[in-house]
Amino acid sequence: SSAPTASVSGGGVWDTIAQCESSGNWAMNSGNGFYGGLQFTQQSWQYVGGTQYAAMPHQASKGQQIAAAERLLAKQGWGAWPACSRRAGLR
Repeated sequence: SSAPTASVSGGGVWDTIAQCESSGNWAMNSGNGFYGGLQFTQQSWQYVGGTQYAAMPHQASKGQQIAAAERLLAKQGWGAWPACSRRAGLR
């Protein structure tokens, strides 16, 4: 069966990824080195310029996290979220 195509514009696909990554908690700091709704590492956050929004991913707004995620997606593809992007049928 073919995977559903997801539109990256708008929050829909990112809400799906966040639900998988963090139960949709955009302010998550679980203490495991991953932060925010999309579970950025601090290194990835800095790599895509997320620090222009907030020092750490979980301190940024949902919209800011999505903006940074779209830059990460452009650089690394859906592999930046391997399990959740596969579960969502994105790869």
